Amino acid sequence: MLIKRKSIELAESSRRPARKPKFAPVTLSEQDGVRYLHFGTEWVQGAMRIRKPDWPELEYAQQMMAWMLFIDAPRAIAQLGLGTAALTKFCYRQFPEATVTAVELNESVIAICNSMFKLPPQDERLQVLEMDALDFVEDPDNHGAFDVLQCDLYDATARGPVLDTPEFYQACANCLNEHGIMTVNLFGDHPSFAKNLKAMKFAFGHVMCLPEVHDGNVVALCFKTRPTIDKEQLAARAAEIVAQTKLPAKSWVKGLLSTD
Repeated sequence: MLIKRKSIELAESSRRPARKPKFAPVTLSEQDGVRYLHFGTEWVQGAMRIRKPDWPELEYAQQMMAWMLFIDAPRAIAQLGLGTAALTKFCYRQFPEATVTAVELNESVIAICNSMFKLPPQDERLQVLEMDALDFVEDPDNHGAFDVLQCDLYDATARGPVLDTPEFYQACANCLNEHGIMTVNLFGDHPSFAKNLKAMKFAFGHVMCLPEVHDGNVVALCFKTRPTIDKEQLAARAAEIVAQTKLPAKSWVKGLLSTD
């Protein structure tokens, strides 16, 4: 999904049907102290530095936290697509006052996150749901419930998000409160990019993209309500994020201002 690296196991896989999935095998590889997750191909679905299990190792995963420039004290965060639980773990540790919900359809991904990627046990703040992300966002009980959604929905073939319609993104927007933000991992050099961007702009009040990283990853920020962009305030907030978390927030500001 992100960068190509040979998996421990290689198996043929095909793009799963949207509603009745047939999953590719979950496989692992390791190199230079980093453990990678694959779905039976060389495409990386997530990564964890073994000595820093709560740190989002990949740059695109760090950029998925760029909503922090606008929201400093979230109360409810959700991830659509668990991957290696990088975002789930980081949000759970970084925001002790927030609830964190992860939605993952593949039970094998949940199991391997528990056994190999140090996903914390579920408690009153952390919930991991084995279900379809579309069902989750369409559930009226989730509407208006979240400050933040983080969407990273890819299958083994890495052809683009498996959910990408205007209706899906409208349902995501419905799950956010008035000033909520959604971040989405896209492929900037793939035909799916334009389709997803158009669908997001249909559903959200404002959409911005960070500059491309890795092998084409582009993180989009989707705002329920169009934000006020104040360069000085963003710079000050970025400095706070760097000091508190070591995330490269100053580069996010530079990237957003260059594309706004």
